[in-house]
Amino acid sequence: MLLLDPDYLPTLLSFALASLLIELTPGPNMTYLALVASSDGRRAGFATVAGVALGLAIIGALAALGVAEIIQASDLAYEGLRWAGVAFLLYLAWDGWRQGTDVVSSTDASERRYFMRGLITNILNPKAAVFYIAVLPTFIVPNLPIQQQTLLLTAVYVAIATIVHAVIVAAAGALEPVLNNPRIETIARRTLSLLLAAVALWFGWSTAR
Repeated sequence: MLLLDPDYLPTLLSFALASLLIELTPGPNMTYLALVASSDGRRAGFATVAGVALGLAIIGALAALGVAEIIQASDLAYEGLRWAGVAFLLYLAWDGWRQGTDVVSSTDASERRYFMRGLITNILNPKAAVFYIAVLPTFIVPNLPIQQQTLLLTAVYVAIATIVHAVIVAAAGALEPVLNNPRIETIARRTLSLLLAAVALWFGWSTAR
C-alpha cells in the first residue's frame, strides 16, 4: 500500500506541499468562497466548498481515465470549456452584485444551489484539468502502480484544497455580525463581486493558449 511505503513518503509530502502552495494562490474559488461566506454565511460557504471538492474529484477521476488529456489536446474543447468557465464566473459576479442577501438565514434549497455552483465552477475550470495533466504526473514514480498513485495524489490534492477552502469560509464567515448592517453588507458584497469579475477576466486571459 502506497501510504505505508516509506520510500513513497517524500514524494507524497512534496506533492502535498506543491498542492498547498497552488491552493494558496488567489483564484476563482478563493474569491467566490469569500463572497458567499461573507454575504450568505458559513452554511452556504461550506455547501459551496463541498461542491468544489466534488468537482475537483470528478476532474481528477476523468484525468485518470484520460478524458482531461483529450480536452487539453483539442483546441475546440479547451476553448469551449474555458469560455464557459469565464461566462459562469461573470454570471456569479453579477448575481452577487445585484442580489440582496440575508446573512443569518440559510435554507436547504439555497445550500443545494451553492453546492451546484461550486461543482459547476470547477467542472468548467480548464486549469484544474491542466493541473492533473501537467503537475500531478511529475510526482508519479515509474516503478510503482500508476493508477494507484494517480488516485492517491488526487485524494491528497482534493483534501488539501478542501481544507484551504474551509478555512477561507470560516474566516470570511466571521464577518457575518458586521455584515448584518445592510449598508456595510452591500458595500462588501459588491466589492467582492467586482473582485470576482476581475478574477474571471484574469482567468480568461491567463488560460489563453
